Amino acid sequence: MLLWARQTVPALLISLLSVVWITNGPVQADEALLVKPKPVPAPAKLHRASSEGKPLEKRQPGGSPKSASVSLLQAEIIGHDGAPMVLIPAGEFIMGSDKGDDDEQPIHRVFLDSYYIDKFEVTNGRFAKFVEAIHSEPPWGFADQETPVVHANRPVRWVNWMDAVGYCLWAGKRLPTEAEWEKAARGTDGRVYPWGNDPPTPAQAVFGLKEGAEMVPSIGNREKGQSPYGVRDLAGNLYEWTADWYDEEYYQKIPAINPHGPAEGTAKVQRGGSYTNTPYRLRSSFRTKGDPTEHEPNVGFRCAQDAPPLP
Repeated sequence: MLLWARQTVPALLISLLSVVWITNGPVQADEALLVKPKPVPAPAKLHRASSEGKPLEKRQPGGSPKSASVSLLQAEIIGHDGAPMVLIPAGEFIMGSDKGDDDEQPIHRVFLDSYYIDKFEVTNGRFAKFVEAIHSEPPWGFADQETPVVHANRPVRWVNWMDAVGYCLWAGKRLPTEAEWEKAARGTDGRVYPWGNDPPTPAQAVFGLKEGAEMVPSIGNREKGQSPYGVRDLAGNLYEWTADWYDEEYYQKIPAINPHGPAEGTAKVQRGGSYTNTPYRLRSSFRTKGDPTEHEPNVGFRCAQDAPPLP
């Protein structure tokens, strides 16, 4: 059986577009695969961030991201794939770090519209349903059928960026942008890790281990490591794909409202660190990258979707 990694891009596109046709009707290939920014009304004046860890300044009434309209959105929903999703309310957050690598600087503030993100990483069991639905070759580790059955609740790994995009399309979702991923991880107070500023412990994250499938536990078993919004496993366990192309100088020119990354590039952004990494790479602002066609044992993903428009 050929590995998914060897499937040609045209064949994969045909499979993905077939899923989109069945789910949403006919679309063009570029519409199916690209995450397009939507025009949004200008928010209240943004304030320049000067240091990491400083809480956001309070807005005047009428300019608060926690407005009455946002409260109409459900705090948690169930996606089309059966996975729970958590609401990330509209508003500003602190992005980047003045204590990290050069590509994390300068620290800045970004405004994002409301969106939902998967509470957990996509699991072997859910990914297996996608593979079966589109009749595609499974990723490495699925050939013996043991992984998606015996380890159904472990996060799927060995998936490249195209695999992740395909699953999200099938589930009626999309990959989160780099900014969306970071806000879901650190909230609005500029914290270093999802749980706060203290270095990680084994009770909060899976990290510092050697390679091996047995090192990746089932989803959601590190409750003490959840983010301010209740999102799990955003530090350690597996790196996670995002929608954005990687540019080490992107923060020098990043838009202040709903950034979607560079228009082009050769590598896609990965976030969160993995079970093999040190605490430094588990920081919510840490950025790394990967070839979108490559499969790695310590890389997985989770999906996101726009919040519905409110009256």
